[in-house]
Amino acid sequence: MNATASQDPLDPRDRPARLTVGVVGAGRVGPALAASLQLAGHRPVAASGVSDQSVRRAAAMLPDVPLVPPADVLARAELVLLTVPDDALPGLVEGLVETGAVRPGQLLVHTSGRYGTKVLEPALRAGALPLALHPAMTFTGTAVDVQRLAGCSFGVTAPEELRLAAEALVIEMGGEPEWIEEQNRPLYHAALALGANHLVTLVAQSMELLRTAGVTAPDRMLGPLLGAALDNALRSGDAALTGPVARGDAGTVAAHVAELRKHAPAAVAGYLAMARTTADRALAHGMLKPELAEDLLGVLAEGDLR
Repeated sequence: MNATASQDPLDPRDRPARLTVGVVGAGRVGPALAASLQLAGHRPVAASGVSDQSVRRAAAMLPDVPLVPPADVLARAELVLLTVPDDALPGLVEGLVETGAVRPGQLLVHTSGRYGTKVLEPALRAGALPLALHPAMTFTGTAVDVQRLAGCSFGVTAPEELRLAAEALVIEMGGEPEWIEEQNRPLYHAALALGANHLVTLVAQSMELLRTAGVTAPDRMLGPLLGAALDNALRSGDAALTGPVARGDAGTVAAHVAELRKHAPAAVAGYLAMARTTADRALAHGMLKPELAEDLLGVLAEGDLR
C-alpha cells in the first residue's frame, strides 16, 4: 500500500490492493469508516454489534453486511476496525489474542484518540499490523458522517514501516493524516475533548439560558454569533477575545453571576471557571488592563465563596 494510491481515487490502477473490511463495535464511528472505505473500493464483509441501535445502524450504513461475533469478524476480514469505547479497547485486544482470533498479517486499526499503537502490542506479538487512526470529528451515526470525513483530520500513529499504509487509508476515506507520536496521544485527545466536547456543553447551556430569558429561537440567535466567534478564534487565537471579561467589566460579570445563581445555579461554577481562564489569558496577552483585572478577579473570587 502506498500514499500515492489516493491521488486519483477514480483510477483503480492507482489504488492499493482492495481489502476485506470488518468492524468490531458498530457504534457511530465504525460503520461510517467502513462505508467510506467501501466508497474507495474496499469490501466490508462483517460487523459486530450488540445493542438494537447498533444493529439498526449497521443495517442502514452497511446493508447486506452480516452481523457476527467479534472473532468471526476477524476470521473474515483483512482489515479490522476496532471501534469500541476507549476503556474497552485494551480488554478487547487481549481477549481477541487469547482466543486466537488475530491472524498474522492482519491490519488491526483502532480509532481511539487516547491510545497509540502500544495498546495493540498483544496483537502485534500475534503477527498483526497495528494502526491508530483517530478521526477528529464528532459522529451522528448516520450517512452524513461519511460526507463529513471529507477534509477531516485524522490523528495517525503507526510503526514507521506502516506509516505510508496508514496515511493511504486515511486519504482514501477523504481525510487528512496528521502524525501524532505515541507519547503525545493523551495530550492530543485532551485538546480535542476540551475544544469539541466542552463546546457542546457550553452551547447547550447557553441555549437553555436564552430560552429562560424568553428567546424563542436560541439556535438561530447563537448560530451567527458562535460561527463568527469560532472563525475569529481559529484565525486569531487569543486576539479574538471580546466581551466583559476581556474588557474588565467587573460590574457586568457580577450581574451575570447573580442572575445565574437565581435562574441556573448549576451553571455558576462553569461560568466562573471559564471567566477566570479568559481573564488570565486576556491579561497575559495585554488585552485586559491590570488595574481592571484586580476588580474583576475579586468578583470571581467572591462568586466562589457564595
